[in-house]
Amino acid sequence: MRHKLTRIAVICAMTYFLGSLAAGIFLAELTLHVPRRPVRHESKIHREYEVRFGADLEDVSIPASDGAILRGWYAQPSSFNGNSVLLLHGVGDNREGMSGYAELFLAKGYAVLLPDSRAHGESGGSIATYGLRESDDIHRWVEWTRVRSRSTCIYGLGESMGAALVLQAAHAENDFCAVVAESPFSTFRQVAFDRVGYYIGLGPWFGRTVARPLVEIAFIYARARYHVNLQDANPENSLRNSNTPVLLIHGQADKNILPAAFGGTRVTRSSCNALDCSSRLAHGSVGNRAR
Repeated sequence: MRHKLTRIAVICAMTYFLGSLAAGIFLAELTLHVPRRPVRHESKIHREYEVRFGADLEDVSIPASDGAILRGWYAQPSSFNGNSVLLLHGVGDNREGMSGYAELFLAKGYAVLLPDSRAHGESGGSIATYGLRESDDIHRWVEWTRVRSRSTCIYGLGESMGAALVLQAAHAENDFCAVVAESPFSTFRQVAFDRVGYYIGLGPWFGRTVARPLVEIAFIYARARYHVNLQDANPENSLRNSNTPVLLIHGQADKNILPAAFGGTRVTRSSCNALDCSSRLAHGSVGNRAR
């Protein structure tokens, strides 16, 4: 009887290990190779910006440090106020996802740049790295905008993954006069554990306990195969050590990226009455209202 129980225990342990190994590799590949969303509404957005703001929607591109070609849109209103805003979308999205935000700024005279993040939309890059390579991409976009628009100030606004990217870029280069981050993750390590449970409806506890080995395997696999240590993607640390003014917006009803994730960082709580925000907002709700 004891030998039978031992054999069952060994089989269960091996099954759990092999299952975690396979799931971890799948998770890493899916995380790095995000399905691309094509740009579909350029003509419609171009007409709207031209009619409402006197702005021509320009297709623009720059090379990244690794040779990838990054693409986006630039628009400058007829009533240009001398300042520009860089708008960064979330994971799996593209520049169109920030077009509603762009309208808010164009109406106030700001020029706007809406890039596709690397490995998203029409931008090059084989993998998404959640800030590790994107920080330099953003720096290059800021420099391009500074030359193109001769702006007095350049601001950054990001949503979800874009918020995490703008926080990391603001610390790395200090390019921005100020940034707004809506619903960012605090560290990629923490959000990885949380999201595993979120996707299957079991909550954060699942990723931190039962699924913990597969998440650790995913990190190891990404580092071994792609030479990317995703655990270094750490917006919270960037925020803590940055001198750039930051407005951090995170609804308490956000189940996608938990708002408590920034609990260890000293931030000033601020209202956002102009956009009718509330503590009950879910993930990306400010952006949804802007659209």
